[in-house]
Amino acid sequence: MKALKETMMGISVIALMLSACAGSQQASKLTVSGLDPARFDTTIQDKPVKLYTLKNDNGMEVCITNYGGRVVSLCVPDKDGKPTDVVLGFDNIAQYADTINTPSDYGSSVGRYANRIKDGKFTLDGIVYQLKKNDGPNCLHGGGNTGWMHQVYDAEQIGDSILKLTIVAADKENGFPGKVMAITTYKLTADNTLDMTWEAETDKPTIINQTNHNYYNLSGDFTQPGYDMILYVNADNFTPSDKLYIPTSEIKSVEGTPMDFRTPHAIGDSIQSQYDQIQNATGYDHNFCLNTYKDGKGDDKQVCASLYSPKTGIFMEMFTNEPGVQVYSGNFQGVGPDAKIARKHGLTYPKHVSVCLESQKYPNSPNQPTWVQPTLNPGEKYYSHAAYKFSIK
Repeated sequence: MKALKETMMGISVIALMLSACAGSQQASKLTVSGLDPARFDTTIQDKPVKLYTLKNDNGMEVCITNYGGRVVSLCVPDKDGKPTDVVLGFDNIAQYADTINTPSDYGSSVGRYANRIKDGKFTLDGIVYQLKKNDGPNCLHGGGNTGWMHQVYDAEQIGDSILKLTIVAADKENGFPGKVMAITTYKLTADNTLDMTWEAETDKPTIINQTNHNYYNLSGDFTQPGYDMILYVNADNFTPSDKLYIPTSEIKSVEGTPMDFRTPHAIGDSIQSQYDQIQNATGYDHNFCLNTYKDGKGDDKQVCASLYSPKTGIFMEMFTNEPGVQVYSGNFQGVGPDAKIARKHGLTYPKHVSVCLESQKYPNSPNQPTWVQPTLNPGEKYYSHAAYKFSIK
């Protein structure tokens, strides 16, 4: 009955949004990336949803919806000055909100806990908490379609370059303890950096581990796998995972394995490797232990990872204060029913079309006490930072 109720609610919401979009009397001015803001203008969860646009004087544009705090498009000039959208997604709010037919985490501000928690269970201060299981036996991204990526944030745009998004999560939401107020801030700077901060406070001991889930293809061609993109990860070690993507608890050297991106190389060079970790995930879906995190502190002034497209010349450098970055190569894109879903500009996506670089505490860290812990107590302030700087080389 619960599943049927959720299904009917989902259908009702989508029907309402489609009706609202169809009833728009005037065509909106399109964004540089070709989005129509009217297709995002609706009400969900009794809250207004809109498309917000950040821009700078260099021709860079970032479009964000307060539904899930999602980056919908990220347009940067390529080597010829042509505006190029480099993130995957949909061109309407109906598909983002349809958790049944087009489920996705595209561009989202993930919470309350990014990545997986084994068996959806952890112990904090002697209390065992059972979370929602939405990824087989595990909890993924805070509960998936009932996590923060599918909630409506209160939005405040500050000038042309800053968007502040606020959410209040109830105690026991998806099993997580504590009422939490969280703020995601997107800032587009003059040097073509998309700067993201996550802040939070709680009234009870809890765990929190937020990230952004942009899917990047710097060629701007979403019809082809991103095998020619050059990836660099400043990490000597990674956390091997089992077949359910849960870390085995081992910290392993990347030396002599396809996980070694300390010297930048094309993703396609190693993504078809017979290495067991690559075979288990059918590509990359692994946490890398960043060299930029030492002695309990992350240096967000050092480059922790980068991505480069020889086709467009677009170069992206990543910075974070977190200990890990999840490298995910879009292994479920273009697989099964997903292969037929039309996204932005009517395109369908192939497998391995993109790469996610997600700042994070290590997956399942609440159950690995020797790893950096995601615990947040009353009176403390959670702060996480990631920035993605774009240039041409």
